[in-house]
Amino acid sequence: MTRLARATVDLSALRYNLEVARQLAPSARIVAVVKGDGYGHGLLQVAAALKQADAFAVSCVDEASRLRAAGFRHRILLLAGYFEADELPVFAEYSLDPVIHAEWQLAPLERATLQRPLDIWLKVDTGMHRLGFPAERVPEIYRRLRSTASVASIRFMTHLARADDRRDPMTEVQLDAFAAACRSLPGERTIANSAATLAWPQAHAQWVRPGIMLYGCSPFIDGLECPWLQPVQTLEARLVAIHQRRPGERIGYGGIYACPEAMPVGVVSIGYGDGYPRHAPSGTPLLLAGREVMLVGRVSMDMLSIDLRSAPNARVGDAVVLWGEGLPVGRVAECCGTIAYELLCKITSRVQFRYVDRGGMG
Repeated sequence: MTRLARATVDLSALRYNLEVARQLAPSARIVAVVKGDGYGHGLLQVAAALKQADAFAVSCVDEASRLRAAGFRHRILLLAGYFEADELPVFAEYSLDPVIHAEWQLAPLERATLQRPLDIWLKVDTGMHRLGFPAERVPEIYRRLRSTASVASIRFMTHLARADDRRDPMTEVQLDAFAAACRSLPGERTIANSAATLAWPQAHAQWVRPGIMLYGCSPFIDGLECPWLQPVQTLEARLVAIHQRRPGERIGYGGIYACPEAMPVGVVSIGYGDGYPRHAPSGTPLLLAGREVMLVGRVSMDMLSIDLRSAPNARVGDAVVLWGEGLPVGRVAECCGTIAYELLCKITSRVQFRYVDRGGMG
């Protein structure tokens, strides 16, 4: 019996979720967000599954150059633009689209002599207050870019801060601010992230930018899953030991969990060295043979312990699902006080990745 810590990625589920985005925003083109190594799923494998997207979005030149080297000819947006002036020739060589969000990015672009002009996405800060130009400066920045020889076309974008809360009025405020900032300026727009693609059709514009929804996760803070999305990643490990514990016996480092009664406790072959969160509390759910079992005690680097009272037929060697089909990663994230994005992106290199394709749309 070898140690098992494996993530299975369903490529057909990726395609299915992309089609959901397309059906929800039929008039828009789709920028599939594949940054962070495809949200921890594998950049090139994810991009291949999402090849029907109209464009990709990444966070840095390294990710973009990997896509180009693999033969992808899609439009590629770099969501933070360029970080240094000497990256501009690379943007031109690989036909990459920078997002322009700050004053310091303008002068290098104005001075540059490039082999081809760049398609620019001008970012407007409508309330996220992270990156982007204030709304009142957008016409001025647009004119400056328009007069720059290194600029081919200009599109506009913004980022919604609270679209994950369907009751929050801030999204409407941001949509109004974006419309006012870009009024009378020609160029396509992109506003919608996953949450807005799903729940704010008035934000769809000419391009939508789905990210986490493509990986089968709900972007909403209300804890409700999206039953029309399919889970993409299933993380599993193996039950490697079962012990009968007496009442009061303490489990794991620090002894933070005391057995309330005589009970079977299992040991599972995964830990924070594989990316499972060390801070996951006792009571966090896992699946064993379709039954929910609960984490007990502190997560170790290579192992964690589970309460087997709800799985009396468990045997050493059984597979244990940490999240995935039957157990949404968002539910695990909520128990851990974090979000699905973080759990997916923190899987480490010692986890084996397996890619499956059920064919069709999922």
